[in-house]
Amino acid sequence: MPVTQIDDKAALVVIDLQVATMGMPTVPIPTSEVLKRSVALADAFRNHGRPVIWVNVAGGQPGRKANADGGGGGLPDNWTDLPEELGVQESDLTFTKYAMGAFHDERFETLLKGNGVTQIVLTGITTSLGVEGTARAAYDKGYNVVVVSDAATDMVESAHDNSLNAILPNLAEVATTDEIVGALD
Repeated sequence: MPVTQIDDKAALVVIDLQVATMGMPTVPIPTSEVLKRSVALADAFRNHGRPVIWVNVAGGQPGRKANADGGGGGLPDNWTDLPEELGVQESDLTFTKYAMGAFHDERFETLLKGNGVTQIVLTGITTSLGVEGTARAAYDKGYNVVVVSDAATDMVESAHDNSLNAILPNLAEVATTDEIVGALD
């Protein structure tokens, strides 16, 4: 279902597009394409006076899990940094999370409420973890949610497909970059 509207108080929220994820082998969309489309959306949101929020992850919850290292292996010292290619502007907001979804504590919702946000438009890595986790919590908290299907990707194609086709349509509108930009105009 294409997006029905972009709220006047919508924010673009880019999940985990950071140094640690730039070289990840993602499917079905290469990370470079997610970056390119996220940057285009950020420009469009700024041009329409709507906030852009860059979310990075700097750790995880302590609970036991089968994949103890998160699949990341050895990470560089600057793994949490936002790459220059994103073109982060002074007017943009940044947020560091410590779990899969951005709503793991009250800080993210406080940031959204402080900026009057009623809708979040999500891009990022990975579709089935960071993007879906944030979308689920946003929906539960009453936000309008849009997931940008061609600006989200995963390390497992079946997980990406399940999120976009089975899970996310139950709690979000799913649209392409072009549809979002068109809805802003």
